[in-house]
Amino acid sequence: MTSLPDPQWPVIVLAVIQFGDALMCLKPLRFIEECFTAVNWPRRFWWMMAPIKFAAALGLIAGLWIPYLGALTCAALVAYFVCAIAAHILARDFGRNLFLNATGMLVICIAVGLYCFLI
Repeated sequence: MTSLPDPQWPVIVLAVIQFGDALMCLKPLRFIEECFTAVNWPRRFWWMMAPIKFAAALGLIAGLWIPYLGALTCAALVAYFVCAIAAHILARDFGRNLFLNATGMLVICIAVGLYCFLI
């Protein structure tokens, strides 16, 4: 395992994705509202998603200079998307939200973690 990402560009791409997702969660876009509703995520917690995703983007970028922070943030994102997939399965939401969004992001996070920190 490397303490700093090598190469760095996949981590930067993942950080940009997380930042964009956070922006879309500030005032959730319609498809995000539908996703939260589909998994029965309580509306009173919707506000938490943007800060969590901004923190992930910041952790990934800071991890370019702070040893192990990028790897830890990437691992936290993997855990987040595993929980998201579980929420979709429990809610029997087997559509685009599960297969394209949550599973796609899980694959990206695992790939970045393996490629930049383990291989």
